[in-house]
Amino acid sequence: MRFIINWFIATLAVIITAYLLPGIMIDGIFAALVAALVLGLINAILRPVILVLTLPFNILTLGLLTFVINALLVMLAALIVPGFGVANFWWALLFSIILTIVTWALGQIKQG
Repeated sequence: MRFIINWFIATLAVIITAYLLPGIMIDGIFAALVAALVLGLINAILRPVILVLTLPFNILTLGLLTFVINALLVMLAALIVPGFGVANFWWALLFSIILTIVTWALGQIKQG
């Protein structure tokens, strides 16, 4: 049940963030559900491996490389999920930052 609630929160966060940013396209609720699931899987499986492999460069850039990695992973999710699109790298970067903030805020509401 906890997985379903977290998935719903992630889906809601994707919908809200896509609504706020004109460079992000979501075709409907199904695309948002799949996008949230794919983003979650990418962040759980692929992101830790990439962060470990790029750790020396991440230290040299004082952690700013993490933002680039997050944006590239959002673009990867947009390639995988039909109905979810990102206009360019900068929209993906902004999407990843705002998505983190919105997900955190919705998580705080859930706990409250």
